[in-house]
Amino acid sequence: MFLLGAGLVLALLAAGALFAVTQQFSDRMHRYEGVFNIDPSTRPVQGEGQTFLLVGTDTRSPDPTTGTEATASDWVPGMQRSDVIMLVNVSDDGSHASVVSIPRDSWVPIPGRGMNKINAAYSFGGPSLLVQTVESLTRVRVDHFAVIDFAGFAQMTDAAGGIDVNVGQATNFDGVAVPAGPQHLDGVHALSYVRERKSLPGGDFDRVRRQQNALRALASSATSSGTLASPTRAYGLADSLSTWVGVDDTFSASDLRSFVWGLRDLRASNIDFLTAPATGTGMEGAASVVYLDADRANELWFAMNTDAVPTWVASHPSAALPAVPR
Repeated sequence: MFLLGAGLVLALLAAGALFAVTQQFSDRMHRYEGVFNIDPSTRPVQGEGQTFLLVGTDTRSPDPTTGTEATASDWVPGMQRSDVIMLVNVSDDGSHASVVSIPRDSWVPIPGRGMNKINAAYSFGGPSLLVQTVESLTRVRVDHFAVIDFAGFAQMTDAAGGIDVNVGQATNFDGVAVPAGPQHLDGVHALSYVRERKSLPGGDFDRVRRQQNALRALASSATSSGTLASPTRAYGLADSLSTWVGVDDTFSASDLRSFVWGLRDLRASNIDFLTAPATGTGMEGAASVVYLDADRANELWFAMNTDAVPTWVASHPSAALPAVPR
């Protein structure tokens, strides 16, 4: 989402408004405090590029879709889990980026809590514990934390004029039907598309790919010539982003300006979308879980740390997001 936001804000550069615009949007963003109050000795060393841990939740939605406390403005202990977990790494020169989804049911060690699904870390200890869990798992240092609300995803999709996706399998989520084939989706239908999993053969794996496909389409739409040529539309999109995205309290307005400027040449075609390698699924007690493939995953995390994801993808072409996921 920050890749998308950078493209939107850059559309306003023609008016020379980078400072004012980023300051305004930074001031409006919700701040999560104390995310990085973590013992430095437990954290990985700094790798190449800049890495964000992006989480998707319903915690700021007006509709309580992930529990009775989902309308809270911030994390509520024990009441919320992160339905989307993505590591986003941007190269130092801003020429390419990688987005790696970690399935929410991945069975992993959570510091101080033992083995559990990775999304339980957010429920147990909020953003800070999730950062610690992801860093311990991947040995990739997280520079910043961001949360995107699902309701905001729908609004941003509408603000961008919709997204174009090729739907691999027709689905119907909560009464909203999405036909198979090439589709232009508005916010409501895009939200249905990214939230469905029960009717898909790959379950949550397919849903992860749909989430990535929607982000790829949204980034493509946001950075299209039509959007960039319209400061009014670009401003509206960036304004929506600032309303529905929360960031850690160390991400300042000057950080946002530097980040945005560094992405001025990034295009959607230079973003790799991947999923953490897994060996399959199984049961841990009554819970259905995903078992990650430690060897293959470690190769990917090393590539992310060394600015070598494009090379890794070239050697593992089947790992890349397909053009038409289910």
